[in-house]
Amino acid sequence: MNLKTHLKKGDNVEVISGNYKGKKGRILKVLKVKKGKHTYLKVIVEGVNFVKRHTRPTQQIPQGGIVQKESPIDISNVMFICPRCSKPTKIGIKFLSDGTKARMCKKCKEIIEG
Repeated sequence: MNLKTHLKKGDNVEVISGNYKGKKGRILKVLKVKKGKHTYLKVIVEGVNFVKRHTRPTQQIPQGGIVQKESPIDISNVMFICPRCSKPTKIGIKFLSDGTKARMCKKCKEIIEG
């Protein structure tokens, strides 16, 4: 099974469903999560879906305690925000004249850098 996504690390996204609906943030990491024989794509978005972890002191964290960090959410629950038109949009693929592929905003038809 080949999992594909048009979202990348560093893209700005908006959460479109769930408890954090309407929140915006930057993708910190794209993860492949295996559950049984199925594989899912999840993303960690900056400032969204916080969980609290109780940690004991280690060499990296000299004082233990409660650490708050972002948890993954499903990739289908986020939508890309175009840097030009600043609207949540789908991403298309455009073939350039030199034969390479580029990501494209479906609303304003502009090529997305990065």
